Amino acid sequence: MYLFILAGIILAKIKKYKVSIIFLKIDFYPLFLVEIVYIFFQTNALYGNYSYVIYAKHIQMAFIIVLLLPIILRRLYIQSFIGSGLVIIGTILNKIVINANNGHMPVLPTLSKLTGFFKEGNLSQGIDNLHIQLTESTKLNFLADYIDTGYSIMSIGDLFIHSFIPIVIYYSIKSMNAVKTQGDKML
Repeated sequence: MYLFILAGIILAKIKKYKVSIIFLKIDFYPLFLVEIVYIFFQTNALYGNYSYVIYAKHIQMAFIIVLLLPIILRRLYIQSFIGSGLVIIGTILNKIVINANNGHMPVLPTLSKLTGFFKEGNLSQGIDNLHIQLTESTKLNFLADYIDTGYSIMSIGDLFIHSFIPIVIYYSIKSMNAVKTQGDKML
């Protein structure tokens, strides 16, 4: 997830907003805490401990919940509505490919094999009961998990789902900068 957090920060930096402002407000501290837990889970998976996989749904929900704080504090209702629409689209895309493959999401590990995040045999061991190897016989492979970052393998649907994070971060930074600019003008 940190790639999506960085995407929002980088976009704000490109637009010349002061990004360090996010460390001066409470808005993102819960998000950073959930990200630390997520990194802990990812690190455990890297070392072969998959006992935390069962909490994947909970960590996804935690990300959405902690984004409520900046949404409410910064009044990002339109942006969150758009982000929610993208989450729904991504979820639908993922459900389509899972349904087409009898309840399984095909996955094509590439870079993750090199980094050691994905180990041969993970899919055949049924570690999470959701993922199967992407092959020519799996259906709708263009919607499957094949976007490999080395620590995560995502689908197009996942990109839509996770786009919610950079939207909230970017517009929060923009809002914080606008408030700071208004405060500076009053002086």
